[in-house]
Amino acid sequence: MDQHQDDEIKDPKLKDIAYSWVNSSVFLFYLQVFCMVALIVGGCYGLYTHRYKGKPEVNVPSNTLYTPQYK
Repeated sequence: MDQHQDDEIKDPKLKDIAYSWVNSSVFLFYLQVFCMVALIVGGCYGLYTHRYKGKPEVNVPSNTLYTPQYK
């Protein structure tokens, strides 16, 4: 039994993502969680920096109003 465990530790295939599904699935899960959190935080930051800053003061000529005032 000890001989078999020593072979598994020295086998480089165990570190490969295609052969070690347990380790790779944990890694891919945390990578997916990190990417989703990064996208959500980045989207929130983008919305915060380009937020609506209020109603601007617009100069409207008096002849283009609903009831125009001519000179």
